[in-house]
Amino acid sequence: MKAGFAHRWRGPAFPPDALVSRHLKRVQWRLNRLALTIRSAATRSAMAWRITISGRQHPLPGELVVSLTSYPPRYAILPLTLRSLLCQTVKPDRIILWVSHNDEPEIPEAVRRLTSYGLEIRPTDDIKSFKKIIPAVRMFPDAFIVTADDDVYYGPHWLEDLALASSGQTGLIVCCQAREIRLDDQGRLQPYERWPYLVEPRDATTTFPIGRGGILYPPGALSPEVTNEVAFLELCPQADDIWLYWMGRRAGSTYRKIQQSEGLWDWPGSQRTALFRSNLLGNMNDRQVDAIAQRYGYPQF
Repeated sequence: MKAGFAHRWRGPAFPPDALVSRHLKRVQWRLNRLALTIRSAATRSAMAWRITISGRQHPLPGELVVSLTSYPPRYAILPLTLRSLLCQTVKPDRIILWVSHNDEPEIPEAVRRLTSYGLEIRPTDDIKSFKKIIPAVRMFPDAFIVTADDDVYYGPHWLEDLALASSGQTGLIVCCQAREIRLDDQGRLQPYERWPYLVEPRDATTTFPIGRGGILYPPGALSPEVTNEVAFLELCPQADDIWLYWMGRRAGSTYRKIQQSEGLWDWPGSQRTALFRSNLLGNMNDRQVDAIAQRYGYPQF
């Protein structure tokens, strides 16, 4: 404690707010540096992974497709995510990377080499983050589709956990991460930032899946309207989670949040913060909820 903050302070009993704030910022900076060091070490280890785990047969009664998208600013970390998807304890029938036609030539060799392990690279129209699911729904309407993000490490039991929780049930959408939709005393939706993160497993129509953790959609779990490109680019251009939730409710689906799989975190250097700030701090999610509700109405919560 000799060099500690409390020892150095010689003023009143409670130091000024500005001084406390500066101290907390220094502590936070040190914690961030420590986290980055740990994850950077994990990243270096991941680059040396040997893809040797073939995986067991998945338990679902149909084709299982893992689907994700990416774009050039994420290509540097994309091989790490893909390797984690290829090293799952259960084996999907397909792992498909969807990229826009313009971005396809820039795919690095480290990604292309993974096609020898079963990765499929498919060019498609640029429909923003919706590329991770809409082309798959169109091409594989009878498949169980699991979406993933391109800047996340998925632990080896991630896919198995989702598949076991689904048990092949139609109309049951399963996720690892979710918020709880909250209503006020008059039954109106509260702002998105007041929807708390769910920690414990939960089955409820107010469970709002978050795409980062991965979401399993069984065949027919989404309304046919889900592929209406004009509508989702107009109403929810930056919020595919909102569009997909609404389309699930229109189809009568329910939602299950499972215990989060071990080892689920962002790779260092990812670009996630830009979209997070745009959506949350800029109230973009609330605006897009209002837009889709005006078009399709509110589901029953």
